[in-house]
Amino acid sequence: MSRPPKLDLASIVAAAGPANGPRKGGARPAAKANKPSGAEIVQLDLAASPPLSARAGTLKERAKQMSVYLEPPVYDQLRDLAYAERTKMHALMLEALDLLFKQRGARSIEQVLGENPR
Repeated sequence: MSRPPKLDLASIVAAAGPANGPRKGGARPAAKANKPSGAEIVQLDLAASPPLSARAGTLKERAKQMSVYLEPPVYDQLRDLAYAERTKMHALMLEALDLLFKQRGARSIEQVLGENPR
């Protein structure tokens, strides 16, 4: 048994033919002449859409992700601290970054986020 041929976009469009013109076999049957087509092309006006602000969307949408590899005892200690303080590990990591920035003489996270995005 042979496999059916794989379809690609070009063959699908070619098989559909022009939307309003005659088909290869001649004129359309009368029953199908008045029937509206199932697909409709819609043009989007991208110029009319409002610009996105830097703070729009969720943190996942606007932030960059970074992986941190921690040894199991370090991870466990961070998790225990977050549980004891009833906070998230992410908040403790941001606090640690703020302390690092302060120690190195850099601007805090709050100061950096107050600026215009790059």
